[in-house]
Amino acid sequence: MEGTVYKSTGSWYTVKTDTGISVSCRIKGKFRTDQISSTNPVAVGDRVTISVAENQEEGVIQTIHDRKNYIVRKSVNLSKQIHILAANIDIAFLLITLNNPVTYSAFIDRFLATAKAFGIEVVLLFNKEDTYSKQEMDELRQLKEVYKDVGYHCVEISALTGTNVDQVKSLMKSKTCMLSGHSGVGKSTLVNTLAPQLNIKTKA
Repeated sequence: MEGTVYKSTGSWYTVKTDTGISVSCRIKGKFRTDQISSTNPVAVGDRVTISVAENQEEGVIQTIHDRKNYIVRKSVNLSKQIHILAANIDIAFLLITLNNPVTYSAFIDRFLATAKAFGIEVVLLFNKEDTYSKQEMDELRQLKEVYKDVGYHCVEISALTGTNVDQVKSLMKSKTCMLSGHSGVGKSTLVNTLAPQLNIKTKA
C-alpha cells in the first residue's frame, strides 16, 4: 500500500494512504535515502510503501520512494548530519514580518539560496500588514520590490484578518506546500485562516 507521510513525531509517522486512510507507522530497520546522512530517514512529504496491520490503524514503512526534492537544515551540533524539513515540495511559502519578530534579509536570502539549490519554488508572504504604520508599510514595500525585481512572487497578507489569503489559497491549490518562517510570524494563524477546522494553537 502506498501513501504520503503527513506527520512525524520521531519514532512514529502518520501516513495518509492513496485510498484516504490515515495509518500510524514505524519504520523498518534503517534507511539510507539519496546517499545523504540525515538525522531523520523519513520526512513529511515522503512517498512511501507500507504494510498495514489487520486493524488498519498501525503499519510499517517498508520503502521510501525516490524524492523529487527536499529541503534541509544543518544539525545543531557540529556533525555533518542534516535534518530534512520536508520532501517532494511544489512550493515553499516563507512568511516575513518587519517586527514581532523581525525577519532579517540575511535569513530570507539563506532560505532562498537553500530552496534554489534543491529546485524548490518560493513565494514570499509579507505578513501582519494590518499592524504596520505608514512608514513601516513603505519599508515593507521597498523590501518586497527588491525580491520582486529578482523574480520572486511576493504577496502582502494579513493571516489574522484574511487580507489576500485567497491569493495564497489559489497558489496552493493542488500543490504540496511548505510554510516556513521564524516563530511568531503567523504560520499557525495562516493555517487556521486557510483551514479553520484544524484549529491549531497559536501564540496570540
